[in-house]
This record gives sequence, structure tokens and C-alpha cells, in this order.
Amino acid sequence: MTKPIMDKLPMDTKRKINIPWLFNMAWRDSRRNRSRLLLFISAIVFGIAALVAIYSFRFNLEKDIDAQAASLIGADLEVSGGQVPEASIKPLLDSLGDKRSEERTFVSMIYFPKGGGTRLVQVRALQGGFPYYGSIETTPEQAGVSFKNGKTALVDKTLMLQFNANVNDSIKVGNVTFLIAGVLNKAPGQTGAAASVAPIVYIPLQYLEQTGLSKKGSRIGYNFYYKYDRPVEMDKLVKNIDPRLDKANMGYETIASRKENTGRAFGDLTKFLSLVGFIALLLGCVGVASAIHIYIREKITSIAIMRCLGVKASEAFLIYLIQIVGIGLIGSIAGALLGSAIQHLLPMVFKDFLPLTISTDISWLAIGQGIVLGVIISILFALLPLISIRNISPLNTLRMSFEDINLSRDPFRWLVYLLILLFVITFTFFQLGSWTASIFFTIGISIAFLILTFIAWLLMKVMRLIIKNSWSYLWRQGFANLYRPNNQTIILIVSIGLSTAFICTLFFVQNILIGQVNLSSSGNQSNMILFDIQTGQEKPVADLTKQQHLPVLQQVPIVTMRLEKIKGKTAAEAKKDTNLNITPRAFANEFRVTYRDSLTPSEKIIKGDWVGKATPGQEVPVSIEEHFLKRSNIKVGDHLIFNVQGLNIPAVVGSIRQVNWNKVQTNFQIVFPTGVLEDAPQFHVLLTHVPSPKVSAKFQQAVVRKFPNISVIDLGLILNVIDDLLDKISYIIRFMSAFSIITGIVVLIASVRISKYQRIQESVLLRTLGASRKQIFTITALEYLFLGALSALTGIVIAISGTWMLAKYSFEIPFAINLLPAVVLFIVISLLTVVIGLLNSRGVLNKPPLEILRTNV
Repeated sequence: MTKPIMDKLPMDTKRKINIPWLFNMAWRDSRRNRSRLLLFISAIVFGIAALVAIYSFRFNLEKDIDAQAASLIGADLEVSGGQVPEASIKPLLDSLGDKRSEERTFVSMIYFPKGGGTRLVQVRALQGGFPYYGSIETTPEQAGVSFKNGKTALVDKTLMLQFNANVNDSIKVGNVTFLIAGVLNKAPGQTGAAASVAPIVYIPLQYLEQTGLSKKGSRIGYNFYYKYDRPVEMDKLVKNIDPRLDKANMGYETIASRKENTGRAFGDLTKFLSLVGFIALLLGCVGVASAIHIYIREKITSIAIMRCLGVKASEAFLIYLIQIVGIGLIGSIAGALLGSAIQHLLPMVFKDFLPLTISTDISWLAIGQGIVLGVIISILFALLPLISIRNISPLNTLRMSFEDINLSRDPFRWLVYLLILLFVITFTFFQLGSWTASIFFTIGISIAFLILTFIAWLLMKVMRLIIKNSWSYLWRQGFANLYRPNNQTIILIVSIGLSTAFICTLFFVQNILIGQVNLSSSGNQSNMILFDIQTGQEKPVADLTKQQHLPVLQQVPIVTMRLEKIKGKTAAEAKKDTNLNITPRAFANEFRVTYRDSLTPSEKIIKGDWVGKATPGQEVPVSIEEHFLKRSNIKVGDHLIFNVQGLNIPAVVGSIRQVNWNKVQTNFQIVFPTGVLEDAPQFHVLLTHVPSPKVSAKFQQAVVRKFPNISVIDLGLILNVIDDLLDKISYIIRFMSAFSIITGIVVLIASVRISKYQRIQESVLLRTLGASRKQIFTITALEYLFLGALSALTGIVIAISGTWMLAKYSFEIPFAINLLPAVVLFIVISLLTVVIGLLNSRGVLNKPPLEILRTNV
């Protein structure tokens, strides 16, 4: 302590706190420790960077959605329905807008004559000047408009690449052959992920009838687009027409509603990613708390000397708090700058899932939020060790040599724990918008922390008991370091274990989903589905299937209907009566049901009695799937009225079925008995199994040539699409989880480096007593190998447990994982821990003991 500084310190204990003196002392005391303090706070840099990047992305997304909302829908108003508009609603549809366009959308097979390929696509038959905002992006550019003038089509670029097609080649849609006018790069509101699942083909609406794909029973969506040249109060307009559209089973969307829906969807995504970044920040905070704890232990002597010279406990506390705030501010600014740079990468990462172009402007609000958050969280987690400064008395200058000071026994630490929990809950509430969800998130994080902390504590206890004198000295010394003073067992196991658990869970879940689809397509199970089979085509299609030497595994009739009443209540009445607790979706959904006289192998009755044949003149006993009943608050004996193409059919819930949805076959929420729906408008589905892609292609070509209205789903192709989609999603999550991994590595480096200063005296003592470099090297390697291995193993066990719960309770699929990624992760983390530990010990190994002692005196 320098004399000029202490001369300015009055000895009166009732004096006022001298703020400039505190800052001066904090600055001077940090001179020899600034690099170490920066290393402590560097643990939060990547967490702050992740959050600032996501916040900037979110703010730019909101701004761009506002600016590009019109191009997402392409019109001022869109009216849509799933059936031919009734005559009563047509005058209303014709009266809307100053400019009008019509579109029919449906799923169909298309045929490429050049290569003989076939593919299930989403056909859009368009007429009019749509889109009125934005454009259909094509190559060549003019094709987006000119294709409507002739028998030409726009084909999605993924299809063009897949079938090696070029502009001016042809495709066959139903009975009509269209010339390819251009490559479709992007349609209004379309994303890259959606295009990979359902590629789009545009054709002129005037040729739809000629294709033969709009027959009675075909599943076609009817869309009407409107543009107003004059100012219109859209909210008032849609409020007036909503009852009439609802009665006609039609819906609407405006620029405002599309903007709201898009913002909500991607708002949920950014909230989830913010939580991922927050996990990285929490990991960093664990490192900060541990590092500051060790730092304060080193400062006990200095603090005790200051107390002898008249410095109050509160002043000593403030000196080190000022250091933490200053370094936390520097770390937060560094993280905010890094996050602003990273946010330029996010639009590229999310490009396949975004229906619009995202700008990368600097968001000063995001930067400000990140800096404030970093400082707050630095203070909160540093308070745990800092509050112990109040318990250091002047007598510690005398008794430190023989009495170990326990800095953790302070009742105020419970207040700090409470503040941290409240902060985490509040932060997650602003991300999730639900106190319940934020509390459960906090509980989940806390449980993971507690499990890892308990494992570390148990390890230290066990090591004390199992180490024996008969062991080799090097093994005893290496394992004893796990519980000796200044150990880093808890911090390393918590930080590395959480990072491992997070990334490992991602791999496990992805493998389970892919594995489930692979399982569904294996053996002799159904892996090809033919649908939209008209009643007169049922037998010819079955005969064609058998001619191709393929089995007919299932033939199922499907009838489309809606629920008109539940328990005697219409949708409007159920909405008013909240005691019924019936979800509005039960009335809004269009159900596809079947009828049969027996159960399938994937079903079993869990309540009520199965009735396979209806009794004339009585209510129809239907069987309902168990999850649908729970969502709609329906039970056995409840009365329902179904609307089948305008005809009301009274029914009663006769039984509840449990359905195995994981089998690739036709499963239904609602099943009617025979004797009711045979004469209703319907289409049929046929399931078969194809042994190879070659047989699949040959069969699809035969079906498309003879029955162009029939659509074919090849599960092998769907599997590839799902695999690709999951890869894209997992890449996004891996991108964000990388912040957690990097933070874990930084925390590891910081923890090991800070322990280096604590272990110098021990290592010097060993060197002085004659220990060789090789022996100290071995002791260090054993300690960090065991720490890294146990941390990774614990994280993997947590990941396995979490994945099992997700599989059982969320996905409801069998639990089966591939342990190879976990084994690779285990080896990498274990070796990385050892390498970092040894690199940080090289200063002790490469210098003589006397030089090290002089450096650290």
C-alpha cells in the first residue's frame, strides 16, 4: 500500500465514504491482476455476443417484416377456402377489391418426359396480376409474368436440378403438357425449407380443367387475392365480411395479419435462440463466480492489511466491486461488438427458413441491452464471493498462516441466490411471455446445475475415502488434487458438463427422429402411399399395383367433414361458454375420416365399446382417438353432429382408441362404422411396399401415365427431405450451441489458469523436494484427464436422460440412440481438458523453482 494513498484515508470510522479514493484504490490494486481479471470476465463475452447477435437479428427482423409485409402475402386481402365457394358467397367475392386474382392450389404428380422422372409437387394454377406486391422471382426474370399467357409453367429450381431439366423443356401435369417458361427461384411468402418439402409448380388457371385434376372429390384450395387502389380501412372491412366468410367455411388474411403471424412465428424462434444464448451466458457466469472466489481468496492478506490501516469492511467490499464492474463493463462491450459482427452471419444461417430478406443494420438498442445485461449479471454472480470480504478482519493478517478462512458462511449469500433466481426467471419471462414457462425453465437449469454440483461434491468425498497409501505417489497426488484446497472440480464439472449435455442432446434427438423414419420404411412395411384415388379407380389402381408385382397392403376410403356441434353447442356457443373448455380448432379443422367394421393392428380400444356396423335410425357410434378427446374435452357418450358436404349426421362417441401413429399406415382421429358414409363424396388411399428406388420410379411412371389425378408419396424421398430439413435445423441449433461450447472452453481455460497461480507454491515445493518435470507433468495430466472425463461423462448421462424424457413424453416414440457422437465428444472433451491443463502448467515445468518464487513474491 503506498503512503500517499493511505495519507488521504482518515482514521475516523464514522467518516463518509470517499468515492474518488475507492476508485483510485481499485485502479492501483488491479495493476498486477488486470490480465487475470479480464480472463475472468472473458467467460461472459461469448454469452453477451450470442444475445446481442440474436437481439440485433430480432430487431432487424421486426423492421423488415414491417417493410416487406405486403410482399409476404402479395395482395391487400386474401380469401381462401378448401372447397368450391357456395353460390351465396360469390357476389361478395366479386365485390371485393379493385384488382382481383384467383388461384387454385393442390398436390399432384408431375411427369418429366425428357428423363421419365415423376415427383409429387404443389401445383398453383394462377390467373390475374398477382402478386401485386413483390414478384414471383424467376430465371429468366420476365417468365414470372409471361407464363400466364400461354401453355407454359414455372418449375421450382430444386426440381429443375433434381431432374436435370432446362428452360424450354416440358412437364406433364395431369393430361396437359406445359413448356417450362422459367425456373422458379422464390414465390411470395415461400421459404427454402418449404420448397424442399413441397416444391411449387405454377401453371395458368385457364388450363386447369384440361388437366383433369379438378374433378369432384379432388382436394383443391381456392384462393382469391385483392388489391385496392383506393384507401380502405381493412380492419373494418374484414370485420364486416368475417361472419359471411365463416359461414361459407372460408378464411381471410390481410397484410396486418400476415405481418402479425410472421412476426409471432419468428419471434418465437428468436426467443428460443435467446434462451440458448442465455445458457451460454449462465455458463460464463459460473466461471466468473468461481474465478472471483479464488481471486478474493488470494486477496485476503491485502484486505486484512487494509483493515489494519483503518479501511472499513464496506469500503474494502466496494473497492473490489468497482474492479468487477469495470472489468464486467469491458467484457460486455467486447461481447456486444462481437455480437454485432456475428449478427451479419445469422441471415445466412436462417436463409432457408425466412420468407423475406433480412438486413444487418447495427442495432444500438441491442448493443445497449447486451452491455447492461452483462454488467448486471457480472455483479450478481461476483457478489457470491465478494460479500465474504465483509467477514475479513484485521486479525487475518496474523492467523492466515495456520487457520483456513471459510468465506462461504455468510447468511447474505442466500439473498444473492434469491436475486440470481429472480433475475433468471424475469429474463426468461421476457423471452417466453409466460411466468409458468420461465419458472420451469429456471427449475430445469437449476436441476442440471445441482446434479452436476452434486456429482462434483460426491467425487471429492469419494476420492478422500478411496485413495490409499499403497497407490503410486503420482496417482495419489493427481487424484488428491480433486479435493485439496483450491481445486476446480465443481466449476469444471458444471461448465463442461452442461456444454456437453446441451450439444449431445441435439445429436441424440436428431438421430432418434431420423431413425424412427428409417424404421418406418424398413422391412415389408408400407413405404409408398397413393391417394386421391376416385371411387371408380379403386379396383384398376389395385390391379395395376399387382401387375407391377407389388403388394396391396391397405385400401382405405376417406371422407372429408367438419364438426358442426359438440355436446349440442355450435362454435359460437362453445366460445361463449368457457366452462365447456372446447378448443376452437375442433370446429375449425376439416377432418378426414374413414369407415370400417374392424380395428387395425395399430389400434386398441381403451374405453367404451367398438361398433363396426351402424344401426339404421339411430345415432351413429363413432370411435375417437384419445388425444383428440383430451384436446376437445370430449368423453364417451357425448353427442356430436358432423357436417358432411352440407348434410348433418348425428353421432355419439361410442369408444376411445389408442393409436400408434409411428406406423406408416392410414391412422385416423375419427372412425365411423360401416353403413353410413358409403354414398358420401370420398376418395381412396392405397398403401404398398416398393423394394428399391428403381421399382419405385417405374411404378410411379405407370401410375402417372394411366391415372394422372392420383398422387404418390414415396417415403424414401420424404425421408431424404426430412433428413435434409433436420440437418438444417440442427445446423442452426449447433451454431447457437457453439457459443455454449466456446464459453465452456473459455471457462475451462480461465479456471485452469487461475488455479495455476494457486498451485505454484505446491509445484515449486514438489520441484524443490526433487520432483522431476515428468512427475509433475503426470500429476497434472491425471488430474485434468479425470476431471474432463467425468465432466463429459456426466453431461452425456444428463443428455441421455433428457433425450429419453423427450422421446417418451414429447415425441412419444421409442427411445433408441446412437452413442457414437457421444463417444467422440467424450474423447475430444477429455483430451482438450488435459491439453489446456498441461499448457497452463508449462511455466512451472520449464523454469527453476527460485525464478518462479521470485516472480510471484
